[in-house]
Amino acid sequence: MARVYTIASGKGGTGKTTTTINLGTSLAALGKKTTVLDADLGMANLGLLLGLEEEPVTLHEVLSGDQRIKNAIYEGPEGLQVVPAGLTLEGFQKADPEKLQDALSYIVSNTEYLLIDAPAGLSKDSVIPLAVADEVLLVVNPELSSMADGLKTRVMTDKVGSTVGGIVLTRAGSGGDDLDVSRVEDLLEAEVLVTVPEDAEVRRSASYKKPVVLHSPQSPASQAYKKLAAKLADEEFVEAETVEEEGEGFASKMAKAIFG
Repeated sequence: MARVYTIASGKGGTGKTTTTINLGTSLAALGKKTTVLDADLGMANLGLLLGLEEEPVTLHEVLSGDQRIKNAIYEGPEGLQVVPAGLTLEGFQKADPEKLQDALSYIVSNTEYLLIDAPAGLSKDSVIPLAVADEVLLVVNPELSSMADGLKTRVMTDKVGSTVGGIVLTRAGSGGDDLDVSRVEDLLEAEVLVTVPEDAEVRRSASYKKPVVLHSPQSPASQAYKKLAAKLADEEFVEAETVEEEGEGFASKMAKAIFG
């Protein structure tokens, strides 16, 4: 049976889908059989960011009753299994979120880790992914507005009987008024599992439709996602040298080779 994590946030733009993709890819790279599922039926960005936007069968067709869940599973990077949602308005209108739990029963018996990319906000579509999770990971930015929305998601998680397993603090260092880790933990009453710094490589990797942990594996954000994966998998994490450090080392070696 899979360990099910729902990746949730109170509002859009916090890095929820980016976290789902890169955490899932990092777990798969550790040799863990991992599946990511896009339960954000309206926005459906997960498949788009992995280049799966043209696939004919998605979660929309499964939840409309037209297809079986096994036909909507595609292989992604590092052997990651991906269940994208569709991009059409017609597919969204036909999809019945109430059928999600039935679709998950097949997945959880065929994977070790299932990461559900939940819709932002507190609609009916977002409550079901919270309810089916073993643990909910709250993705928030270090600012008060994000904390307020994250707190609402935390309260809803408690109401549906699920557990907040921790916080993924993203875009850290992006503003001068960032809340520190202890303040975030106090506000949301949960542990910050990892801090993901603001990193231009995240946006660059998205333009290539490739997870940042593969596109720029030594970037600060990549290291953070790999650290989180190791923590969830209960494995040791060894932080790699940064690109800057490697660059300085190479420059130093070249200088010595040229000038002695």
